[in-house]
Amino acid sequence: MFTGIITDVGRVAEIVEQSVGSRLKISTKYDTGTIALGASIACSGACLTVVDKGEGWFAADVSGETLDCTTLGSWRVATPVNLERALTAADELGGHLVLGHVDGVGRLDAVRPEGDNHRVEIEVPDELARFIASKGSVAVDGVSLTVNQVDDCKFGVNIIPHTWDQTSFAHFEAGQAVNLEIDVVARYVARLMERS
Repeated sequence: MFTGIITDVGRVAEIVEQSVGSRLKISTKYDTGTIALGASIACSGACLTVVDKGEGWFAADVSGETLDCTTLGSWRVATPVNLERALTAADELGGHLVLGHVDGVGRLDAVRPEGDNHRVEIEVPDELARFIASKGSVAVDGVSLTVNQVDDCKFGVNIIPHTWDQTSFAHFEAGQAVNLEIDVVARYVARLMERS
């Protein structure tokens, strides 16, 4: 489990194709000596398992389904990756509960400066739109954000300078695909309402 508070921006260092899926080697500033093999790290919102590591890098195997259902299939060497290590019981829950399970891929409809901030509008797949609510939470490429406004299958967020500078968002461009994870509370409320 994660909070959507990014603690490093790594980069894809190597991609090794496998018979199904691939192995990603990701550079990081984390002290990899403190990362156990088998540990979970959210990589731009997708929870991946560390299968190998060395000084300044870790590797994770990615299934074919994950490559197909997230933006990971389009990653290339040097792609920036938002990183967050899994929570421990003593950690501060600074964002919102994020599972690292990407629900779908959205598309950046607009990215523009708004004062010192950036205004970002994101198109979402129809099946996810009903889970997104104004003032609710959403994870975009693993980053916990507050939804400012919703308009059918599009929502808008404001990105403060700290978040813009400390995540991969500084590389955002209109038309770019992003990983989306809806708020887990919204998912369960919707499921309860379907059954009642």
